[in-house]
Amino acid sequence: MMDMQPIVIVGTGLAGYTVAREFRKLDAETPLVLLTTDDGGYYSKPMLSNALAQGKTADSLLLSTAEQMAIQLKAEIQADTAVTGLNISAKSLRTSRGDQPYSKLILALGADPFRISLQGSGADAVLTVNDRTDYARFRSAIAGKRRIVILGGGLIGCEFANDLVGADFSVSVIDLAPQPLGRLVPEEVGVAIRDALTHAGVDWHLGTSVTNVDRTDKGFDVRLKDGTALQADAVLSAIGLRSRVQLAKDAGLEINRGIVTDRMLATSAPDVYALGDCAEVDGLVLPFVMPIMHAARALARTVAGQSTPVSYPAMPVVVKTPSYPLVVSPPALGSEGEWAVERLADGTRARFVGADGSLLGFALGGSAVAEKQALTKLLPATLS
Repeated sequence: MMDMQPIVIVGTGLAGYTVAREFRKLDAETPLVLLTTDDGGYYSKPMLSNALAQGKTADSLLLSTAEQMAIQLKAEIQADTAVTGLNISAKSLRTSRGDQPYSKLILALGADPFRISLQGSGADAVLTVNDRTDYARFRSAIAGKRRIVILGGGLIGCEFANDLVGADFSVSVIDLAPQPLGRLVPEEVGVAIRDALTHAGVDWHLGTSVTNVDRTDKGFDVRLKDGTALQADAVLSAIGLRSRVQLAKDAGLEINRGIVTDRMLATSAPDVYALGDCAEVDGLVLPFVMPIMHAARALARTVAGQSTPVSYPAMPVVVKTPSYPLVVSPPALGSEGEWAVERLADGTRARFVGADGSLLGFALGGSAVAEKQALTKLLPATLS
């Protein structure tokens, strides 16, 4: 007898909804259930870090409601539903609505913002923005205010800094590294974006960290390790993301930095798959849009009966910093080679070149972003 238990997807972010869409292109009939802790609305998460200057509210970011998505996908979407356990042998999830059986399970759990330990009476008021609800809370906290302190000068920190100064806020960014984007680009490119954002109005505090955040009558007193004191109306943490693995860990699945999968997106449990920010695919954790799209297409085929290993081409990341346009494709971890940096009249071209002269990565700033397509063709595949 045909197994009529549904395919269940946990998560309705970009990963969950994209794999559902791709699956429906191949199979219009198999029951499909999506579970999510939020309202299930579909929106573009990357828009969160550049929505303020465009005057976007949390509501105006919404592209489709859960009800609309359910119709589009011919699926059951259980919003406001917490998944509290996974029984591998019974092929069932424990949820706040009761048990949910599955024929195949796809974990698209996403990631949580990394939070550093801070001292002070205002430490609990430090904000993060990881979804529309967070964004609504952040907009409410800064309404009618001016001074924003951002913890973290990485990709998200730089994007928020540029967006906030573009919306006429006074912005200070704190990072332990000597220049922004220290993990993605060579020093010269980091300095270039620092200078461009400084010109736009961003105040940098680099090579130091935050020790205390205390409430005051006028907002917050932010103390740095180098002795600096900053006054803020709100503090935003943008330090990085940590894959959501607890559900999988509790169920006995193999985890490392993320939920460990092979090239088929299969976890260590039968009929359980993972993709997106929660997954470590063949050793890679890639919390960006393009890896999700490639993984979703491959996994949809596999779940529909057409076993398809995922392949990742070179996937440059466009950094949303209009004050200094930037596109980066960092070399693979452990790559042997060195950065060759050229300063242009209105930009920076940085190429990471291997010992044999091959191009292994790049960072293009300013006018050099026009070279993205040409240089991407020269890069090796991320996962071939």
